[in-house]
Amino acid sequence: MEREGAEWLATSSSSQTRPDVGAVIRDRRKRLKLDQSTLAKRIGVSRQWVIDVEHGHPRAEVALLLRALDVLGIRWTPIVERLPAATSAVDINAIVTKAKKGKT
Repeated sequence: MEREGAEWLATSSSSQTRPDVGAVIRDRRKRLKLDQSTLAKRIGVSRQWVIDVEHGHPRAEVALLLRALDVLGIRWTPIVERLPAATSAVDINAIVTKAKKGKT
């Protein structure tokens, strides 16, 4: 069953780094107006875990990353595919570019 307001995260081999996924998680969390503590509680992890994931640290377990994406309403597919026009897709490259510009 699809969660209302769910978005799709389609990744290719050029956009699967930990910092890229962290940027997507941070962007979606902020758009949902969630602070890191609230997101952490919903996932069942510490706030520090959310901070680490958003900064691309390697300690995140795949199962917890998938749970985070689920809590945020992001559906992940490991291949780039044509999505129906009615589906709201996450543009991971735009999010990563925006995140990198904010660091300079």
